[in-house]
Amino acid sequence: MADQASRNPSHAPAKNAQGLADGRKAVADYEAEAAAIRAKTERLKALRLAKEAAEPAAAPKRTASAKKPRASGKRASASLSEWLQAQERGGRRT
Repeated sequence: MADQASRNPSHAPAKNAQGLADGRKAVADYEAEAAAIRAKTERLKALRLAKEAAEPAAAPKRTASAKKPRASGKRASASLSEWLQAQERGGRRT
């Protein structure tokens, strides 16, 4: 019987109005949540910038180019077929 009552065309306007109200409420909730996240992000960014400004300048970090290159007797890049052959010679099965 519930199926027949929901299919009654006289209930359609009320059902549509309820759907529209639910949609508007969902959009308002989404927008409020997004605004809260933006406010929180701005607050945290301001705190981080203030903290960084208060800290003394740290010594510059070493970059990857400043590291010594590894001394290796092996060829840096071998082809896949060469690597597979080396694996087979080493006793590994693929």
